[in-house]
Amino acid sequence: MKQIKNKLSFKVLIYLVIFSIIIIGVLWFLQVISFGKYYELSVKRDINNVIDEIKEKYDKDGYEDYFNKISFENNMCIEIYDGLTTSYSSISCYKESVKLTNEKRDVILRNIDEKGYELEDKKMDDKILMYGIKLNENKFAFVQVRLEPVDSTVSILKEQLFIVSGIVCILSIFAALFVSRKISKPIEEINENAKKIVKGEYDVSFDDKNTIEEIKELNETLRYTSNELSKTESLRREFMSNVSHDLKTPLTMIKAYAEMVRDLTYKDKKKRDANLNVIIEESDRLNLLVNDILDLSKYQSNTIELEYTTFNLTELIKEIINRYTIYKEKDNFKIIFKEKKKYIVKADKKRIEQVVYNLLNNAINYCGEDKSIKIELVDKEKTIEVRITNSGEGIKEEEIPLIWDKYYKIDKTYSRTHVGTGIGLSIVKNILELHKSNYGVESKEKEYTTFYFDLDKKEIDS
Repeated sequence: MKQIKNKLSFKVLIYLVIFSIIIIGVLWFLQVISFGKYYELSVKRDINNVIDEIKEKYDKDGYEDYFNKISFENNMCIEIYDGLTTSYSSISCYKESVKLTNEKRDVILRNIDEKGYELEDKKMDDKILMYGIKLNENKFAFVQVRLEPVDSTVSILKEQLFIVSGIVCILSIFAALFVSRKISKPIEEINENAKKIVKGEYDVSFDDKNTIEEIKELNETLRYTSNELSKTESLRREFMSNVSHDLKTPLTMIKAYAEMVRDLTYKDKKKRDANLNVIIEESDRLNLLVNDILDLSKYQSNTIELEYTTFNLTELIKEIINRYTIYKEKDNFKIIFKEKKKYIVKADKKRIEQVVYNLLNNAINYCGEDKSIKIELVDKEKTIEVRITNSGEGIKEEEIPLIWDKYYKIDKTYSRTHVGTGIGLSIVKNILELHKSNYGVESKEKEYTTFYFDLDKKEIDS
């Protein structure tokens, strides 16, 4: 029962019924309970308007005809007295003879400027409103209105309101059902889909035909959320799979070669040294992976503070290229860097060095058969753009936005040909965003891929 009470459809029904009751209550109050008072106030307001017109028009040409007109239009009796003698009376006085009553005497004898009276006609059992006003020293005007009985009118209104109340209650129920169908039902469906997303079911469909803007936006938001969570989950699984592979392989080899040294080659210096070198290399690989994961975690949690310095970018590139001599000698890689000028930039040198390393490693890992890599520095007045290009398969246009995700692989085929952790580009992205650097990728399938980024230029040395 509590669950039903908390449902949107039930609340909509209750709110509409309450709203209908309030509207009906207001109608009953205005049309039945306070109808007599409202009618009397309306008549008094009309009398005041007529009195204002009498004051304005009296003693002007044709005022008698004008008084007859407004008397007839407003169903009022207008009388003009010259002292205690009637000098003029309107033609609309309910066929009553003009009579000098005590109230009229009171106004005239006491020379009252304006006064109103409520009189009761016991014969007719109704009320008469009379107002007396002073026009000048001897002239007085009296406006008299008989209030019509409203009992029969109120009785008719009661009957009508009983019918209206029933109709409104029925309509409020149908309106609640309609609103529930149009609003609460789509929201309940959205809620069910959201629960599926929480459980990890991302293949859910959302209604695109709903005409309510807020519900359409909510559907679109949840659809986007579902897609992004699906991508994240896919990347998480791939990440865990690849990290597990990277951790497992060096650990297995370290254990295997350590046992070999202990049991077999501990007496043979040459073989023992070779085995120990393998252990050291695999330890370095393992250390690289752990450090990259820790670095990425720091970047994404915004706990890294950049240490800006000015340094020679050209010399830094040359130093990094020199450390890749082993790739030139052993695997015949060609790293082409045509030094034009010495460019001075302002950035965190250590982090930019890490960026260049990661991009160069990526270029080597995905290089084509010609094993050619080109590095360029482009002067763009206020910035220096670093461009690292390799030949090869290139990247599909739809995959370019995804390559910055950690452990995203273009061919999905894991390879240990080159040293790498699979999260280098994600680290690059975070470092460059901390520098507020413009960065991106240009690629043409089966031909080339170019990674680029820019740094603020401080000065140029010839």
